Amino acid sequence: MLVGLDQLFSGQLSTVRKRLRGESFAVLTHAAAIDRRGRHSLELLEELGAAPEVVFSPEHGLDGIAQAEEAVADQREEGAPRVISLYGSDRDSLTPKPEQLQGLSTLVIDLVDVGSRYYTYVWTALLAARAAQAQGVHTLVLDRPNPISGDPQLTEGILQDGDYLSFVGLEPLPIRHGLTLGEILAHFFARDGLPLGPDGALSVAATRGWERHQTAAAHQRPFVPPSPNMPTLETALVYPGACLIEGTNLSEGRGTTTPFQTVGAPFLDGAALARDLADLGTPGCLIRPVRFRPTFEKHRGSVCGGVMIHVTNPQLFRPVATYLSLITLARRQAPDSFEFLTRVYEFEADKPAFDLLCGSARVRDALLADAHVEEVVSSLAPPPHDWAETVLAAEMRVQEMQL
Repeated sequence: MLVGLDQLFSGQLSTVRKRLRGESFAVLTHAAAIDRRGRHSLELLEELGAAPEVVFSPEHGLDGIAQAEEAVADQREEGAPRVISLYGSDRDSLTPKPEQLQGLSTLVIDLVDVGSRYYTYVWTALLAARAAQAQGVHTLVLDRPNPISGDPQLTEGILQDGDYLSFVGLEPLPIRHGLTLGEILAHFFARDGLPLGPDGALSVAATRGWERHQTAAAHQRPFVPPSPNMPTLETALVYPGACLIEGTNLSEGRGTTTPFQTVGAPFLDGAALARDLADLGTPGCLIRPVRFRPTFEKHRGSVCGGVMIHVTNPQLFRPVATYLSLITLARRQAPDSFEFLTRVYEFEADKPAFDLLCGSARVRDALLADAHVEEVVSSLAPPPHDWAETVLAAEMRVQEMQL
């Protein structure tokens, strides 16, 4: 399997190499963007004699060390291109400024995504590509496979309501969407009537040799953590459901060695929660009671009761349905202690984080009304009925771009 970056050095993209060597360009990337030999995208471009004028970085920074929602400053080192953060202290920082794109011909994007609507890298890429298009700058995506698979049969999550679009979902998209970053950008550029291909607004170097139904376990390359709390493929597999925990006062396991797999709070009985989930039935995973003490974030320093979720069969596991069931049962167990997050979340102050993650207020309303687990799950988990056709169209659109 060759991702877009691999092909720059393998001879597959000779025209692109010539273009980058002879033009001024920028790169949007981060530490996880390596080729099959472990070389970072910036290192590889330097070997090819193509030095970017500027480097943009997403949430967590170029080095990938900043925590979630932590503002990242620009960097400037002697002899190195300036690094401009696209995740600062306000909403305006999320988009490149026109003057930062001035004089450039191409924006190269190489980011490692994890296949969930909430993960902000794809929205950083979309905002950057749109800003580039507005300045007449072509965007080239060096694409990578969806690590939790691109099988449209595994899609989960209804599309967001129009009033609930945010930086955890700038455009309507299922929670687990089955697309690659390049396919998402191509999908929205095509929807907006923008020309695609080497001479258009956007081109994509598609991954060669990727089988959509496979997860990263079959990619014959290491899973490189794209952010501090995304250490393993198993973390990525649970994330489409586990990120919903961020909208509550339950710990999502930040401050432990198993973030997102571990969920709990000081007021929960983990053994009872595990039994209730087992009685309900959660295919594709093993759920066991745990006690843990986070070293940072929610309930820092306090002993929490909860559960840990182990994915045993990725084809059967449904993360959104599983974690919605967990949230429903946790609230039922401790209704006086369970709360929804009310602070500013991803630059949004007017709507609860849980609603932004779900894409509407319907799920929270169902939980507050003590709806049955099945009703809560059915309010969010089912995907759009025609999404498989959207995935196929996006794949074909990218494959038709001859680079």
